[in-house]
Amino acid sequence: MLPSLRETVDYYGLMANRALGQNFLLDSNITDKIIRLSLGRQNIADFNNYNIIEVGPGPGGLTRSILANNPHSLSVIEMDERCIKIMEDLRNETNCPMKIINGDALTYNLPEISASPRQIISNLPYNVSVPLLLKWLLQAKEYSAMTLMFQKEVADRIMAPTHCKDYGRVSIIAQLTCKVEKLMDLNPECFTPAPKIWSSVLLFRPLENAISAEDIAKIEKITALAFGQRRKMLRQSLKMLPDIASKLEQLNISATSRPEELTPQQFYALAQLF
Repeated sequence: MLPSLRETVDYYGLMANRALGQNFLLDSNITDKIIRLSLGRQNIADFNNYNIIEVGPGPGGLTRSILANNPHSLSVIEMDERCIKIMEDLRNETNCPMKIINGDALTYNLPEISASPRQIISNLPYNVSVPLLLKWLLQAKEYSAMTLMFQKEVADRIMAPTHCKDYGRVSIIAQLTCKVEKLMDLNPECFTPAPKIWSSVLLFRPLENAISAEDIAKIEKITALAFGQRRKMLRQSLKMLPDIASKLEQLNISATSRPEELTPQQFYALAQLF
C-alpha cells in the first residue's frame, strides 16, 4: 500500500527545486481530472492500448493517475535523482511494465523509448517547456496525443489566433502540426510550492496532414525573422530572404502586412517557396 503523496514528499524530504522548474501537483483530485478530461476528449476509456511516456513525474502525482488508467506500459524520464526512488516504489506496486530513466528529456528521442502507439503526458518543467514542445512537434506523427501542462501565458501563445499579441512562432508550428485544445486552467494554489502564475493543460492531437520536420525548419527560419521584428512590415523583416517581394506577391500577401496578420497556412505556403 502506497503512502499518500504528501507523506511521500515528507518522507523523502522532497522540496521542489526551482532551478529545475519544479512545482509539484499533489492533489489526486486534480491529477485524476486531468487524465479524465484527456481520455474523454480523445473518446477512449483508458490507456490500455497506449504506451505512455511521462516527462518530469516528480513525486508521482500524475504518475499515479496515469497508472490508475491501465496503460499498456509507462516510461518516466526524471532529471531529479531524488525522485527516482519514488518511481521505483511505484513500480513495485504496479503490474504495469514501467521503465524509469534518470536524465534530461531534451537529450532523448522519445519514440526510441517505447513502441507505438504512444502518448506523452507531462506537467512540464516551466523552464524548458517550449524547447521540449518544439522538439516533440517535429515528431508529431509519432504520438497519438500529448497531454501537457504549461504556464498559462505559454499556453495562450500556443493557442493564439492571428491578429493577437500572443500569436507567434510557437502558435504557428503547433497549429500546423496538431489540433490543440485546452482541457483546464489551474490556479497557483493547486501546486506546492504555489507559483506566481496560473497554469493550463493542453491536449495535442496530430493532424492527418501535419507538416514535415523539413517544412517546420523552414517555417522556424521565416517566423524567427518575421516575429523578431514583429512591428515591422514583412518587406522589411523578411528582406534577407531571396526575392521575397515577388514570393509574397505570388501568394497574394501584401508586403506591407505585419507577421501577426498571416495565418499559419500562409506561413506554410511561403515556406514552400524556399
